[in-house]
Amino acid sequence: MSDTTAQDETRSPEWHGLPANRFNPHAWIVGTPEIGDDVWIGAFTVIDGSGGLVIGHGCDISAGAQIYTHSTVERCVSDRARDIQRASTRIGRNVHIGANAVVLMGADIGDHSVVAAGAVVTEHTVAPPYSVLRGVPARVFEDAARRFAD
Repeated sequence: MSDTTAQDETRSPEWHGLPANRFNPHAWIVGTPEIGDDVWIGAFTVIDGSGGLVIGHGCDISAGAQIYTHSTVERCVSDRARDIQRASTRIGRNVHIGANAVVLMGADIGDHSVVAAGAVVTEHTVAPPYSVLRGVPARVFEDAARRFAD
């Protein structure tokens, strides 16, 4: 199959360089994240499961979003004297992650929550169910997503 012919949903052209996945040919999925059923992942996303990642059933992860379970900051700043840091990250069921949002390692986002477009969820943030996370750094607005469900 040539680069210009249509690809099926899980295959990228050889020149693309991204491993195939069942969600989007333009998503980069690293490691072995546990991803529930009925999850939609948009194009140009980074899903890093190298430190442990669970994404619950029914989530939508918009284009350009990035979810990380590792950080190389300490390794870089210490002139490689320290190791890469890793922390498990959990995205609950039916969570919407907006376009270009970033979720950093160790975050725990509760079921039915919304991460606003462009938000940066800092390391080890905990958000209860039905939260809205917005801003840089993201602030947690508890129970604010309930208006979308009622």
